[in-house]
Amino acid sequence: MAIFEVAVSLLPVVLFLAVLILIDSYKLVRPQFIATALVTGALAAGVSYVANTTLLDLTGMSYGLYIRTLSPVVEEFLKGGFIVYAILKNRVGFTVDSAITGFAVGAGFAVVENIYFLSAMPEATMRIWMIRGLGTAVMHGGTMTVFAILAKTLGDRHERPTVNVFGIAIVAAIVLHAAFNTFFVRQPIVGTVVQIIVFPMLIVALFSESENRTRNWLGSGFDTDQELLRSILSGEVRTTRVGEYLQSLKERFDGAVVVDMLCLIRIRVELSIRAKGVLMMREAGFKVVPDPKTRMKFEEMIYLEEAIGKTGLVAIEPIHNWTRRDLWQLNLIGDR
Repeated sequence: MAIFEVAVSLLPVVLFLAVLILIDSYKLVRPQFIATALVTGALAAGVSYVANTTLLDLTGMSYGLYIRTLSPVVEEFLKGGFIVYAILKNRVGFTVDSAITGFAVGAGFAVVENIYFLSAMPEATMRIWMIRGLGTAVMHGGTMTVFAILAKTLGDRHERPTVNVFGIAIVAAIVLHAAFNTFFVRQPIVGTVVQIIVFPMLIVALFSESENRTRNWLGSGFDTDQELLRSILSGEVRTTRVGEYLQSLKERFDGAVVVDMLCLIRIRVELSIRAKGVLMMREAGFKVVPDPKTRMKFEEMIYLEEAIGKTGLVAIEPIHNWTRRDLWQLNLIGDR
C-alpha cells in the first residue's frame, strides 16, 4: 500500500475540514468539540459497518442495490445523532457552526471507512482511491453539512426543534447520499467531479451569508442590551415600559421576588453583552482571556432563577426572553 494512495484517500476530507475551520472568522466551535465530532463520526462508521453487514445478509439484496437504498438510511441516521444532540443542547449558535460540526462528523466517518477499504482492497487502483478520497469521503462530510444546515435553520424558527425539522433534514441527507451512491455505481468519475465543483461553492456561499447575519445580529443585539443595562444601572428603568411591567407584577408576586427578577434581567443582559463582546474581539483577531467574575455571575444567575421559580421566569419573558441563541451564548463565556 503506497503512501500516496493513503494520502489521496484520507487527506482531502481532513484538509477540507481544516479549511472550513480556518475561514470561520469567529472560531466559535471549540477544538475539543470538533474533536468530539470527529470521534463520534468514527464510532458511527464502526457501528454502521456492523449494521450494514447484518442487514445485507438478512435482506439478501445485491450489494449495488443495497448501497443505493438502505445503506444511506443507516449511515445518515447514525451520523446525524450527534448533530441532533448539538442543536438540542445549544452547542452550536449559528448556521456556520452547525456546518463545521456536521462536516467534522462526516470526516470522522469517512476516515475510518476509507482506512477499512485500504486494508480490505490493497490491490485497488489509484482511480478507486481518488474516487473514494475526493468523492465518497467528501460526500459523507457534505451530507452531514446539509443535514446540520437544514436542522439548524429550520430549528431556529421554533422555540425548540421538532421531529419534523430533523425529519426534513435527514431525508435531504439520505437523498443526496443515495444519489451519490447511484452515480458511484454507474458513473463514479462524473459524480466525483460534480461534487468537487458544487460543494465548495455551496460552502463559500453559506459562510458568507452566515457571517453577514452574525454581524447584523451583533450590531442590533449589542445596542439593545446596552440600552436596557444603562436604564437598569441608572435607575431610569422605573420610568420605562420595563419598569411599568415590573410594577404590575407586584400584584402577583412578593416585592422581594420582583427585585430578584430585576437582578436576574440585569445579569442576563450583562452576560449577553459579554458574549457579544467576545464575538467582536474574535472577529478582530484578539485572543479573549476568561474573566473570573463571569463564573460568579453564572452562579448568581442560577441562584436567582431557582429563587424566582418557573412561574416567575415565565412572567419576565416579555421583558427579556431567552432565545435558543441567547442560551448558546453561555457556551462562549463560561463553564455552565
